[in-house]
Amino acid sequence: METGVIIARFQSPYLHEGHVDLIEKVKANHNKLIIVLGISPVPGRKNPYDYYTREKMIKKEYNDVVVLPLSDHPSDMAWSENLDNLLSSVFPTEQFKLYGSRDSFIPYYTGRFETVDLPEHGDYNATELRKKYQDQIFDSRDFRAGILYAYHNQFKKVYPTVDVAVFRNDKQEILLGRKANSSKWRLVGGFADPEDENYEVSARRELLEECGQIEVGDMTYETSMKIDDWRYRSDTDKIITLLFSCDLQYGTPSAHDDIAEVKWFKLEGIENLIASEQFSPEHVGLIRFLTNKYATVLN
Repeated sequence: METGVIIARFQSPYLHEGHVDLIEKVKANHNKLIIVLGISPVPGRKNPYDYYTREKMIKKEYNDVVVLPLSDHPSDMAWSENLDNLLSSVFPTEQFKLYGSRDSFIPYYTGRFETVDLPEHGDYNATELRKKYQDQIFDSRDFRAGILYAYHNQFKKVYPTVDVAVFRNDKQEILLGRKANSSKWRLVGGFADPEDENYEVSARRELLEECGQIEVGDMTYETSMKIDDWRYRSDTDKIITLLFSCDLQYGTPSAHDDIAEVKWFKLEGIENLIASEQFSPEHVGLIRFLTNKYATVLN
């Protein structure tokens, strides 16, 4: 008799009734059941649970079920071949029938085994379950341990930011900003947004958010640099910024967002700001890059 195989993700905090119905229907037709869990190369909001967490969730309710991992692949044909090879290598004497349900794998499968698309049971949706629980806080040791586990198993991250040097008067003056909680001057900028098409768009968006409706020329990439931001100094995650420059065409900059004040400074006087500790230390490397480059151009 064929072995039943469920191909799914089970990305939910518990086995909901749709999962249970799927498992029970397949178990009713087969003496042996394998569940193959898809493994995303990047954990995230759609795939928050790793393989081991989902395996334990399934085995708690169905201890006799074999659970196997299968990595996602950009090629449907390669993924199908990997699936067939996984099953045949673990159980070389078995024949398999593959089952899917909601958002089934079947339209993308090009392998050699028979497939069965089972109808959905009720309106159960792992996405909605994740939304339901994503902002709930539970007073338990397991909940707090889970937070640690989630952070520990993330990749180390680099947060991309953009900083913008706005020039006027043939690059003799540069626009700097000051935040409300600081007396030190700095370049304007901020974090890139996932909705931005590129870093030039990020730079222009941040500039308009912090300096108002001004018109500037094209964004010119200058350099990139790791930023010694105090918020990330003791963390493994870090900030790397991309520095852009542009020339003011018209308009009067005014402070917006988290910038309390903007002001024009002579480029040749920037070293005095640094020496008198009036310049934000995390931006010193960026501003020195600009002064060295454009002081040469001006001379």
